[in-house]
Order: sequence, then structure tokens, then C-alpha cells
Amino acid sequence: MNFPYQFFIALRYFKAKKRHKGISINTLISIGGVALGVMALIVVLSVMGGFHEDLQKKILGANAHIVVLNYGGRIQNYEPLREKINGIQGVKYSSPFIFGQVMLSFGERAFGVIVRGIKPEQEADTTDILKYLKDGSVKGLKKDNLEVPGIIIGRELARNLGLLIGDEVRMISPTGDIGPLGMIPRMKKFKVAGIFEIGMYEYDSNLAIINIHDAQDFFRFGDAITGFEVKVNNVDNSAAIADKIETALGPPYYAKDWMQMNRNLFSALKLEKLVMFIILVLIVLVASFNIISNLIMIVIEKSREVAIIRAMGATSRGVMSIFMIHGIAIGIIGTLLGLAGGYITCYLLKTYKFINLPPDIYYLSYLPVRMSLFDFIVVPATAIIISFLATIYPSWQAARLNPVEPLRYE
Repeated sequence: MNFPYQFFIALRYFKAKKRHKGISINTLISIGGVALGVMALIVVLSVMGGFHEDLQKKILGANAHIVVLNYGGRIQNYEPLREKINGIQGVKYSSPFIFGQVMLSFGERAFGVIVRGIKPEQEADTTDILKYLKDGSVKGLKKDNLEVPGIIIGRELARNLGLLIGDEVRMISPTGDIGPLGMIPRMKKFKVAGIFEIGMYEYDSNLAIINIHDAQDFFRFGDAITGFEVKVNNVDNSAAIADKIETALGPPYYAKDWMQMNRNLFSALKLEKLVMFIILVLIVLVASFNIISNLIMIVIEKSREVAIIRAMGATSRGVMSIFMIHGIAIGIIGTLLGLAGGYITCYLLKTYKFINLPPDIYYLSYLPVRMSLFDFIVVPATAIIISFLATIYPSWQAARLNPVEPLRYE
């Protein structure tokens, strides 16, 4: 198979003359710059994608896909409504819950937490929070006329309060009954039946779970509930199904999907990923300046050879293509090296998780990674396009060389 002469000449220019060793070093620097930019882009985008995926997994592990609430605050006679919700297309299951803010006290320590009252047998079909139990059992939540009802708390909350399985903790409500001396805080003892660990500090330190009947007694709800947790067949269609639920139930009921409830967090992550992509593309742009300077130096060094090629009948377009092929080859080699380095780095981060994070700051305990085929296509394409654009000016200059000038004094 015969290749055009431009390919052979362009590849020969990777090896400079002995008296001009700096040219080949500059080529290596140009390749390294592109490789570093591509590698940085791959790693950062994969880490940002990992943050998004891990946060989504943990948020959906602790919460339902959709929450149905009442503008009035409480929902009476909820079973017919629940059956209506379950009959809506796209809904997989639903369960009632009670939501409230309380203070948990043990010894001299006290922390404000969010308590969620659930039906354990239905919660398992709606959320995955009970799958995160590390100690104890969900059996302690079941209503069996226990003298002291059970409670499940997060790992960080257990550490903050110094609680172990079987310890009794006091639950104190900010609102209470009116007595002769004013408001008397409502208080009740619960026994720690289980400890869960989602891996997200926000939930592990601020969430407690009790039986829905105990929550109704404590908050004086009677037979009412706060709302419904809804699980859907396709999490990506949560918003559309939430609209269907609102339409089916009508006022005063409304539904919020998981993206709507965490809109600020995911919008910030999306914006941050876009900004990081733009910033890191600048690294590839800087590397492209190395390609430009390298090609200009090669044009100067090879001006006599270019003149000989022109004298032998090469066209301006042929000369231009030589230097464009050389520059694009630098971009492709650097891109392939960057892809390999980025993939290896992401694989090591994902497999060994050797970078730990403070969970109270970053929500996560390690650096997550999600390698996306889209990123592995867009990043190399961007790098190669930038490398191609960087070759245009030096190649054009080489094509404009007058073959007479370099050969005049030979």
C-alpha cells in the first residue's frame, strides 16, 4: 500500500538533526502538554460524574423518588389515597410516613434531629434506607406492645451521643402541652434498635427512624400522617409521574420529585462540572501553543528541505499538509497517552479508594469515580480539534516559503 509522501516526511520530522536536538525535545513537551490536559480532563470529569452518581444513589437510598404532601399539613383517612396513588401508571409502590423535628438526649448530650415515622414492612418496598443497617435489626421497630419502643439512628448520631444498641434515649419535642407554669415539653423514651450508615454525613448524623404508630402517639397525630413516599419504575420519569399524581389527587395535595427536592445541590454540581471542563480545556489550549511554536521552529529549520521539495514539484498544499500531519500526529499521540493515563488513574481511584474525604464537609467519605463513555469521546475529540487548529498557521507559513531564497546561497 503506497502512502502519500507527506506522511513519510511528517513522521521523519519527529527526529531532529543532531545539531538541533532542541526541536525533538520541544516535540516531547508538546506531546506531554496535550497528554496532561487530556488526562486532567478525564480524571476531573469522571470524579465529578462520580460525585453526582454517588450523591444520587445515597439520596435515593434514604428518600423516596416522590413525596406527596398536603398543604394543610396532615392527611386523614389516607389508605384510599394510597390505593389511588398505587394505581397511577409508573408508580411501583407507596407508603405513609410522618415527619417531625425533635431533640434526642442521652446523658449530658443532646442533638436536634429529623425523625421519620414509617411502617417497616412497607418502607422496605419504597426506600433502601433499611438496607443500610450496620447493627441491630428492624424488628425492634415493630409494634409488639413493647414497654419502650425502638428507634433506628445514624452512625454519626450514635457516635455524637455515645449510644450503643440497647441504650435508651429521650426524645424531646419542641412543642408540648400547656401546664400551670407554661408549656411542658413532650418527652418519651426510645430504645436504640439499630444503627444505619448511608455514608452521607447529612443523613448519618441528623436522621432517626421510628414506627409510624409511635410517631402518631408522640406528635399527637391520631390516625393522620404527614404524607406518602412513592417509588416509581423509572427514576428518570419522576417529575412526569409527580405531575400525574398531583392531577389525580387534586388540591390540596401536591407532589415533589427527588430532583426538585435537591435541585440546588444537583444544579451546583452540573454547573461546577461545566466550569471545570472549560477551565481544563485551557490546559489543552496551552499545549496547542507548544504545538504552534514547535511547528514554527521546524519550518525554520527545514526551510532548505522545503525549498528542495518545492523545486522537485511539490505544491503549496502538499507542503502545508506535511506540517499539518506532523502537528495532528502530536495531538493524537498526546491524546492517546492522556486517555491511557486518565483511565488508569480513574481505575485506581475507583478500585482502591485511596483518597479519603472528611464526610462532614463533602457528604462523602471517599473520592468517587464514574467513567463515562461520553467523556471518553468528547475529551479526545476536543483535544484533536484544538491540535488541528494549532497547525493551520505554521503550515500556512511553510506553504508560503519562496523556494528560491533558501537555495540562493547553496
